[in-house]
Amino acid sequence: MQVTLRKMGKELEFVRNIGFVAHIDAGKTTTTERVLFYSGRVYRLGEVDEGTATTDWMQQEKERGITITSAATYCKWKDFHINIIDTPGHIDFTVEVERSLKVLDGVVVILCGVGGVEPQSETVWRQADKYEIPRIAFVNKMDRVGADFFSVVEEMEEKFAVCVLPLQIPIYENDKFVGVVDIIKNKAIYNEDVSTAEITYRDVPKELVEKAIMWRDSLIEKLAELDNFFLSKFVEGDSLNEVDFISTIRKLVRRNEVVPVLCGSALRNKGIKPLLEAICNFLPSPEDLEKVKGVTYEGSLQERVISYDAPFCALCFKVFTDPFVGKLFYTRVYSGRVKPGSYIYNAIKRKRERVAKIVRMHANKQEIINEAKAGDIVCLIGLKETTTGDTLCEEENPIILEEIKFPEPVVSIAIEPKTKSDEGKLFKGLKKLEGEDPSFKVFYNKETGQNIISGMGQLHLEIMVDRLLRDFNVEAKVGKPHVAYKETIRRKIEAVGKFVQQTGGRGQYGHVVFVMEPWDKGGIVFESKLKGGVIPKEFIPAIKKGVLEGSKSGVLGGYPVTDVKVTLIDGSYHEVDSSEFAFQVAAELGFKNGLKKGGAVLLEPIMNMEVIVPFEYLSQVIADLNVRRAKIVSISDKRNFKIIKTEVALAEVFNYADVLRNLTQARSSYTIEPSHYERVPEDRVVKILGG
Repeated sequence: MQVTLRKMGKELEFVRNIGFVAHIDAGKTTTTERVLFYSGRVYRLGEVDEGTATTDWMQQEKERGITITSAATYCKWKDFHINIIDTPGHIDFTVEVERSLKVLDGVVVILCGVGGVEPQSETVWRQADKYEIPRIAFVNKMDRVGADFFSVVEEMEEKFAVCVLPLQIPIYENDKFVGVVDIIKNKAIYNEDVSTAEITYRDVPKELVEKAIMWRDSLIEKLAELDNFFLSKFVEGDSLNEVDFISTIRKLVRRNEVVPVLCGSALRNKGIKPLLEAICNFLPSPEDLEKVKGVTYEGSLQERVISYDAPFCALCFKVFTDPFVGKLFYTRVYSGRVKPGSYIYNAIKRKRERVAKIVRMHANKQEIINEAKAGDIVCLIGLKETTTGDTLCEEENPIILEEIKFPEPVVSIAIEPKTKSDEGKLFKGLKKLEGEDPSFKVFYNKETGQNIISGMGQLHLEIMVDRLLRDFNVEAKVGKPHVAYKETIRRKIEAVGKFVQQTGGRGQYGHVVFVMEPWDKGGIVFESKLKGGVIPKEFIPAIKKGVLEGSKSGVLGGYPVTDVKVTLIDGSYHEVDSSEFAFQVAAELGFKNGLKKGGAVLLEPIMNMEVIVPFEYLSQVIADLNVRRAKIVSISDKRNFKIIKTEVALAEVFNYADVLRNLTQARSSYTIEPSHYERVPEDRVVKILGG
């Protein structure tokens, strides 16, 4: 029997917006496939290895057997409507996890019963922490040799520093995983007919009775410590029923105080129905959030009640180009309603947009719907100005929701069209891909005359180039991947930019004076402190544009400039000859002069790297890392392995997979993710710049 906290008449209570997140190869997509199958959403089980999984629909995903783009789908389970986002596990596609977590109400963290808490598991956990998302955990692959549920639980407590509530323990017969013990019900659960979601309850096997009682007592003790209502019932000797357990756990999950843990084997179709029950029973509904926070144009806090009747408010968290339909704008609706044909307002761009169609996605399949309302995750079609992270609302009730922050690209390659006829298609394709993926950047390097694309890793760029060929029919030549260096300044200076041109008729005149200084918050910040109409206000946007254009290519190696604040303090204009163009050029010249005066320096991406190595190879690996300028952060134990956490320059570990394989006879593994940028040592600068 399923116990739900039903509130009649409140449809939002029965909506769940959830995502599956995990380290690569932990079984997210396989679990998603089983959830869709057992809920009746699909009628044939797809497999990742065969390229038939529903949510791995891209050709690149089918070929590689990995998830590349987050796929949205949905299913119904009893009274519940569950919107699901299956996210990638590879670090190169972490932006897909980031923007998905931004709009989800809860997540299922999938852990491998053998691998336990792996590096990318920690990364996605930190991302969920950032957005304060309630979560439950599913320990998968319990059928594998070496799977250890209790070891994974201990590792979660240690690495996540969270109160873990095991709600199941695995059942083995002759070393074969056959079912689980439900701690709350104190019953054994078996799924003997894998073609249906039906499960069989039996008495707990004799050899597990004592262990089940111990874990149930531990569960009661933890809940009593955290919840006064549960404590009072326990102390007063009232019998604790299933509703008491579920309502208390749900309350604590919503407050992010506990993480329930279940186990199973998605590949063997075991543990999926209890997982579905847990999603519905423990993870919050949109209604539980009560309000979504934003700001007004003046910057003051504004809240919008999550309700069908409140003014419309939504966030576009992803843009994807469909070759047949055009752009799909993945949108989470927080309040109100929107219908096809209606006009909405982009609060960031301050533009009206018309919604041509609304579709609900099932991976790459679209189902047209007549209305989207609070709690829905849908795709809007027909928008012109909207990009990822934009707030959509009513023009008369504007609100700006918190923006999504994306990591900076760390790897770049040059890309050129193979033929003259491919030039236009290449530019159009690159711009479409850049519009889809905020971690993918495109710019033209004036010094080298090359188009440069940057991304989160070699695989990321490989996929983008492959998509250019397949989705946009562009033939292109690409260079070797190289580190995405950046430039900045060392000191605060004053810089002047002047553009004067006389051609016999009307000339050009622009003159600006900047203060430029290091800025540790990233990017380029522009501010105007002009007084008394020294330069007319209508030229200020052109000056800002010139600064941003100048920042695309620095003075050392033509690398993008970052970490600089530019303040416009003075200048002059000519009543006849001044123009937007003149001031844009003057600003670009002034910015370049400032880089030279400010002592331009080179920055390189520093990566967080975690190496898992057998004990007998530890000294060789550490010696190699020291040669690579790595800073060892910590060394810890994990069963028969050592875990080395280190910070290392990306330039030093470009082909580290081959090196590590040779050093340890292919018995080690590593994960790597961007951390921050640091100044390049002087002896390396000469080598990088080639002189």
